[in-house]
Amino acid sequence: MFLCLTSEEIFSLHGIPNNSHISNSSFSTICPAVLQQLIFHPCDHQESFVDTSKPHSLQVWGFGFLAVSIINLASLLGLILTPLLKKSYFPKVLTYFVGLAIGTLFSNAIFQLIPEAFGFDPKVDNYVEKAVAVFGGFYILFFVERILKVILKLYNKTGHDYFENREEIHSQDKTNSPKPPSSSNGGICYANSAVIESNGNLGFDSISVVSAQEEATQSSLCKCLKGRPLAKIGTIAWMVTLSDAVHNFIDGLAIGASFTLSLLQGLSTSIAILCEEFPHELGDFVILLNAGMSTRQALFFNFLSACSCYVGLAFGILVGNNFAPNIIFAIAGGMFLYISLADMVFGLYQLPI
Repeated sequence: MFLCLTSEEIFSLHGIPNNSHISNSSFSTICPAVLQQLIFHPCDHQESFVDTSKPHSLQVWGFGFLAVSIINLASLLGLILTPLLKKSYFPKVLTYFVGLAIGTLFSNAIFQLIPEAFGFDPKVDNYVEKAVAVFGGFYILFFVERILKVILKLYNKTGHDYFENREEIHSQDKTNSPKPPSSSNGGICYANSAVIESNGNLGFDSISVVSAQEEATQSSLCKCLKGRPLAKIGTIAWMVTLSDAVHNFIDGLAIGASFTLSLLQGLSTSIAILCEEFPHELGDFVILLNAGMSTRQALFFNFLSACSCYVGLAFGILVGNNFAPNIIFAIAGGMFLYISLADMVFGLYQLPI
C-alpha cells in the first residue's frame, strides 16, 4: 500500500527545499514519486485527508500570542528581583541564567533555524550527528580555555610578586579611606543602589549627578511616571530601549515563522528566546536605572520595547503563511548565533572564576 504524500513531503524526501525552483535534474528526481501518486491515487483511500504538516491558523495565532505574552513577562521581572541586585551572590546566580541562554540560543540556531533556512532534512545525511559535532567543538574549546585560565590564575597566586603586590595594596587601603562623592554645585551625587557592584560583575562606570533644585521639581513633566524628567535621562537609556525594541521585533518574527511551520518548532524557539530574554531584560533594566530612570520609568519603557514582539509575531505569521519563511529563519539563526557567541559568551569570559 502506497502512502499519501504531499508536495512538501515529496520535496523533503528528496532533499529539495520547499520554496526552490525546480530544475530539470530535480524534476527527474521527483518524477517517479509524482507518477506514483497520480497512478495509484493513495490519497483517495482516505475518507477525509487533512494536511497535518502545518498547524491550523487558529493554533498558530493562539500559541504564538501565548508564547510572546509569557516572554514579555520577563521584562517585568526586574521589579521582583530589584532587592536581590544588592546581594553579593546575585551575580553568581545570574551567571547560570546566562549559560542557559547561551546553550538554548546556540542549539536552536544550529539544530533548527539554520537547517530549516537551507531546506535540510534532519533525517537525511546524518545532519543531527554533524551538528552535534559542531556543538561539541565549541564547548571543547570553551572548557580548554577556562581550564587554562584557572591554571594560570593558580600559578600567579603562588608567585612571589603576587604576595608583594597584595601587601602593598593592603597597606594603601588602610591609609587611603574612601570619601563620599560630592558635587561642585551643591547638589547630590549618587549611584543607584541597584547597580552598586560587589565583585565587578553588574556595575557600570557612570554615576548620575542631580542638583538639589532638579530633585525638587523632577516630577512636573510626567505625573504618571514618577522619576526624573525624560530630558534629564542619559542617552544610553534611549539607545538601549530602541535597540531592544528591534531585537524583540526579530524575536517575534522567529516565533511567528516557527509556529507556522510546526507547533513543536515554535515551542522550541519560544523556550530559547525566553531563556535569553530573562538575563537580557534584567541587564537592560539595570542599565535604565543607572541612566537615571526611576524604577517605574524603567519598567514602563522596558515593557514598551518588549511589546514590539507582538508586531514581529504578526508579521512573521503573515509572511510564513504566504511566503517562504526560510529568510526569516536565516536572519533569526544568525542573530541567535551572534547574541550567544559574540555577546553572551564574551560576558561570561569576563566573570571571575
